[in-house]
Amino acid sequence: MKKPQEEVWSRCLTVIKDNVSHQSYKTWFEPIKPLSLKNDTLTIQVPSPFFYEWLEEHYITLLKKTIKRELGPAGSLEYSIIMEKNYNSKKPVSVKVPASNRNATRNPSISMPVDVGTRAIKNPFVIPGLKKVVVESQLNPNYSFENFVEGECNRLARSAGFAVAHKPGGTAFNPLLVYGGVGLGKTHLAHAIGIEIKNQQPEKTVLYVSSEKFTQQFIESVRNNTQNDFIHFYQMIDILIIDDVQFFAGKEKTQDVFFHIFNHLHQTGKQLVLTADKAPIEMQGIEQRLLSRFKWGLSADLQTPDLETRIAILQQKMYTEGIELPKEVVEYLAYSISTNIRELEGALISLIAQSSLNKKSVTLELAKQMIDKFVKNTAREVSIEYIQKVVCDYFNLPIELLKSKTRKREVVQARQIAMYFAKQMTKSSLASIGAHTGGKDHATVLHACKTVNNLMETDKRFRGYIEDLEKKISIQ
Repeated sequence: MKKPQEEVWSRCLTVIKDNVSHQSYKTWFEPIKPLSLKNDTLTIQVPSPFFYEWLEEHYITLLKKTIKRELGPAGSLEYSIIMEKNYNSKKPVSVKVPASNRNATRNPSISMPVDVGTRAIKNPFVIPGLKKVVVESQLNPNYSFENFVEGECNRLARSAGFAVAHKPGGTAFNPLLVYGGVGLGKTHLAHAIGIEIKNQQPEKTVLYVSSEKFTQQFIESVRNNTQNDFIHFYQMIDILIIDDVQFFAGKEKTQDVFFHIFNHLHQTGKQLVLTADKAPIEMQGIEQRLLSRFKWGLSADLQTPDLETRIAILQQKMYTEGIELPKEVVEYLAYSISTNIRELEGALISLIAQSSLNKKSVTLELAKQMIDKFVKNTAREVSIEYIQKVVCDYFNLPIELLKSKTRKREVVQARQIAMYFAKQMTKSSLASIGAHTGGKDHATVLHACKTVNNLMETDKRFRGYIEDLEKKISIQ
């Protein structure tokens, strides 16, 4: 049997539900708990001071009129606000505050509900034409799962992304953090997740935003004294996708507001998808409380694509653009550009442009000429694969042995040298370097780098190896 306060509040919710959007109702009214009913005063519990302020600014008129309709002219409202825990108390403290006498200032369409003057008519506060706010997703339709080429380099991230897209907020991958170097497909995968969700569940509110844009919006809200609006907007999102979260580094206020938005979304079963250039354990300038939350779900890395995947990427791009190239040209491009997908596709477009402008057929010779110029102009980064090949050739070892678990001294040393150069000469994360070297973890990579540095200081012959190899790798 319901308590008196629960019965009154249940009837109030019936009226409120017809005066606000479904999303607003779920966000701002479902979390409220009726605590007591004394002398025509209904006390409701709200989860935070911000929550209380938002109700007062946006819904106080509707709340007061609804309460008076149920309790009569003497009916009034009181809040019990849960405050954040402080250092001296183990449990959250609640503070009671009476409702203000003001009208809602931020929601005029709801501040003057229709009054038909009788309780016999159901839901007398219905407001015709009330619309839910439409949020533009900012998703790029060109980035979908259909044209995301899967390979060993991205299989985990792609599979996790697809699972999230079909059950947002309902998997263990929340947040899903996809990390990797420049041009490896992080942004493509992030957009693909959002697009798939919109295709499967069009009623969901999906938003893609870069960390820079998020920061700019927050700064603007501080300047205009509209931080509450900013926070509320992001708390209304069902699937929030933030690109390049590493750029939050050093921005304490931005991190603080994102922390609270993150908590709200996660606690209410919403989905977060994040991208970064490195794993959480390697991020600098990000607060520990945020980093720990990044680890709540799954961190999946995107590695440099292997030769077969690079060929498949070029074939997909050719299909999308409606062009055909000789097989040997495609293979040459894939072999020559091994750093990232963006550069690989850029080389393909440059080759097509040169062919069109010079009115020449695309041949292997033309591809070689273009690649020579392209590589010089882009000052491209060497790949982990290339470093491993040079090191193995230098020590006359098969590359499979380098990636094996053997502890033979000469193999271990070559493996450590390859990991050292990968850290020095690429932008790959420690986790990615380890994954390319037989599935080693980041701690093993760090140990390898320290070992190489120590040997360079104590062993002249070893230092000679390193100097010689550095020259060979640099003149690829």
